[in-house]
Amino acid sequence: MSEPKKMILPHIHFEGEADLIKSMPDQETVITVAEAMKQLGDPSRLRIFWLLCHCEECVINIAAATDMSSPAVSHHLRLLKSAGLIVSARRGKEVYYSAARTPIAEKLHRTIEEVAMISCPEIIQNKT
Repeated sequence: MSEPKKMILPHIHFEGEADLIKSMPDQETVITVAEAMKQLGDPSRLRIFWLLCHCEECVINIAAATDMSSPAVSHHLRLLKSAGLIVSARRGKEVYYSAARTPIAEKLHRTIEEVAMISCPEIIQNKT
């Protein structure tokens, strides 16, 4: 097994700079995070994701809550699901969607609420 290649920067601007650069996330992690954030860059998807962080819903209710058509909601749900931000569960003829219980989805949920200066509805907070 070979030793890791020592980081040599053309210019050293501060002590520990090479260590900082070695600590950068790997490409796969960056792509995963960028894709999730890209999907939430759309206002409709951000609203849908926020809603699904608090409850499990079907397409027709999401459409009504967001004043969108069911096909448009389905399109946004596909993108959110492909980014790993939501999951689905079929019960009978109905499919229900909710936020994925992953570290990235949970952190993005908290970030949305911090940035927007909103909080989970009290009714939801008491259920958890």
